[in-house]
Amino acid sequence: MNSATVRNLLVRGMLAGLAAGLLALVVAYFLGEPRVDSAIAYEEAHSHEHGVEAVSRTMQSTGGLTTGVLVYGVAFGGIAALAYCFVLGRIGRFGPRASALLLAAAGLVAVYVVPFLKYPANPPSVGDPDTIGKRTTLYFLMMLLSVLLAVAAVIVGKRLAPRLGNWNATLSAAAFYVLVVGLAYAFLPAINEVPKDFSATLLWQFRLAALAIQATLWTSFGLVFGVLAERELLPKAAESNTAQAHTPANGSRATAAPRP
Repeated sequence: MNSATVRNLLVRGMLAGLAAGLLALVVAYFLGEPRVDSAIAYEEAHSHEHGVEAVSRTMQSTGGLTTGVLVYGVAFGGIAALAYCFVLGRIGRFGPRASALLLAAAGLVAVYVVPFLKYPANPPSVGDPDTIGKRTTLYFLMMLLSVLLAVAAVIVGKRLAPRLGNWNATLSAAAFYVLVVGLAYAFLPAINEVPKDFSATLLWQFRLAALAIQATLWTSFGLVFGVLAERELLPKAAESNTAQAHTPANGSRATAAPRP
């Protein structure tokens, strides 16, 4: 893969990340923001300090949210595109679209779901301000471990494939990943700073919303980037797929009516 192709895939990845960010923004606004408002209302009801907000809540939930999600989507798309350039052809004989979807699925699990299960997202008013540094460090440590273990599992699977076959090697690699992640879960400290009277329903809904946002971001990126990558890497195949999509169900192409 030459530098021009990498550059083109990087640009397409950033565009796909922007499109994925727009979809994630819709989910964040309609699912996440109402739960944030409820958590802020709880915090204000139980706090004796009433300061002046530097940025209004309306601006935070509109302009701030939009800017943050879209900038994150573009940066995320660029990083994912570079990872795609590295793994393409190294994870099996998959086409551009399948490789993009596999990368998105693996990234969602390794980068978000695995750390989320150990250290789930919390709304405002949940968590001790004095431990925010510790909690952030543990979360990123769990994320780093998950990504490194996922890479190690792929390497283990490829090395076992000639002896065990692809299916058994894949199962062995997955078992290795789950086992070591389970050990990390057991040895890393747990954090439980949810107030006793905080709504369990609200906490659950907020965490589901956070998971839905990430699932939307990764899935939509995989779908959009797969199409864009195929157009770059296999332009003739992409044109053929587009032509087949416009072919009538009976297999014949529409032709112009003959002149009288």
